[in-house]
Amino acid sequence: MRYVTRGTCSTAINVEVENGIIQSVEFVGGCHGNTQGVAALVKGMDVEEAISRLEGIDCRGRGTSCPDQLAKALRQTL
Repeated sequence: MRYVTRGTCSTAINVEVENGIIQSVEFVGGCHGNTQGVAALVKGMDVEEAISRLEGIDCRGRGTSCPDQLAKALRQTL
């Protein structure tokens, strides 16, 4: 699934989920090292667990962040 982000440096997130488990995450744009780190940390994680950990994280007062946008993308897979 491709999720178009809002309010972040990354422009999209490609997410693959199978049976409620995150198989892969790829951010398009954004802070490459940080987004790679987030993607590696959530790989193999239960979707609902990842959402609970990432949802609401703010980046510089924007009201969202790349991790928060990933939570929104994952919510669409439920």
